[in-house]
Amino acid sequence: MAPDDKRRPRPPGEQFFTPGASGLRKAVERRSAVPMAYLFTQVPRWVAPAILVILLLTGFAVSNPLGGVAVLPVIAFVGWLAYLSWPSLRIGGKVLRVAMLTFLVLLVATRFGAF
Repeated sequence: MAPDDKRRPRPPGEQFFTPGASGLRKAVERRSAVPMAYLFTQVPRWVAPAILVILLLTGFAVSNPLGGVAVLPVIAFVGWLAYLSWPSLRIGGKVLRVAMLTFLVLLVATRFGAF
């Protein structure tokens, strides 16, 4: 890496995709590779968490459908990461991700007036 190159190096590892993946997982991993690599190597580390926190706080603070719309990208991002990490998780990690997604979906449902 050149001294003026400020990009972060790729994470270590032998294989980027899930070994033995088939069908939908392989397609999602391949389509996600470019945005994920860009997000985690080209964008400053603080940008994604800051945007997600701002959107989530907006969802908590605004009690109308606009708050629900603000949380939808958070659900998409958390669901995307949960799906990609699912094969490598133990039961505790899987339960935690399902609980988080359930909480976020219920938050959006309350903002749209479902409860």
